Amino acid sequence: MHDIIDLQKKIAPEVLTIMEKRFNILRNIYGMQPIGRRSLANKLAIGERIIRSEVEILKNQGLVEITAAGMVVTSEGQQIIEGLQEYIYKIRGIKHLEDKLKKKLAIDNVIIVPGNIEEDDYVLDDIGKATAACIESSIYYNTIVGVTGGTTMAAVAKGITKPTKYSNVTVVPARGGIGREVENQSNIIAADMARRLKCQYQLLHASDMLGVQAMESILKDPEIQKVTSIIKSVNLLVFGIGRADKMAKRRELSPAIMDKLEDLKAVAEAFGYYFTRGGEIVYEMQTIGISFKDFEKISTVIGVAGGANKAEAIMAISNLKKSMTLVTDEAAAIEILLKY
Repeated sequence: MHDIIDLQKKIAPEVLTIMEKRFNILRNIYGMQPIGRRSLANKLAIGERIIRSEVEILKNQGLVEITAAGMVVTSEGQQIIEGLQEYIYKIRGIKHLEDKLKKKLAIDNVIIVPGNIEEDDYVLDDIGKATAACIESSIYYNTIVGVTGGTTMAAVAKGITKPTKYSNVTVVPARGGIGREVENQSNIIAADMARRLKCQYQLLHASDMLGVQAMESILKDPEIQKVTSIIKSVNLLVFGIGRADKMAKRRELSPAIMDKLEDLKAVAEAFGYYFTRGGEIVYEMQTIGISFKDFEKISTVIGVAGGANKAEAIMAISNLKKSMTLVTDEAAAIEILLKY
């Protein structure tokens, strides 16, 4: 396929350009449907006249329908999106980008999806699907999957499309819950992932922001002890990579601690720990769940984050475990390669 693409680039480069443009339009319609032409034109920063012309072609090919509510992608259009995705990856040189980033970060595996999660809503879905495929291929008999919370992890759970063929698989939240967005809590995500995998799960009914005395008290609860013992046995961890400043605010840390994190140059957060770009721990939350020592022992680790603003955080976390798999987007990859 690489040879064919190279030949096409030489003899008819405009064909690849048109194909990529129409794929992008189709993918965006699917990600935001139903959507009007003007809204799509604004989203893609393309003239409305061009959008109208391209959509008319997609409509005539049976890939798009125009309804009173807006444009929607047909079932045939969805098949085209799925079928063309790998081809578009090759056109964009994603495999080459993966190899360069893997070498730069010195980790075992890198998976990159095209686009920028900060600009295109569908990129989050693509990251979710790519991570889900990685999870599905990493599960075996007796696997205990640990998953953290957050919007990206919620997309990962939704990306799982088929039940596992292995028995005695369990999904658990890697940490206690934080924030007020229930749908992005690790408990909810763990349960959703287990439902899609058709396997068992355990929930951790405890906040991730307890005081020391409350923490000591709740850890004496037999049910909590049962779940935490399972969490300590996680052998497949899937976690989101956060920026230190954003996560400190989300966890409602005190101004004094936030100033400390800034002074110590913390750039990344993962499972309750704050790290410098070099991977040094500068602050640890007193939380229930996987500890850093547990993390170091886990055999299969998948870190997930997208967007250029996560570049420095990704670099920090990549220093923690060289055997990890990173799932990210094109924007973050380019930012790392060009600026660091």
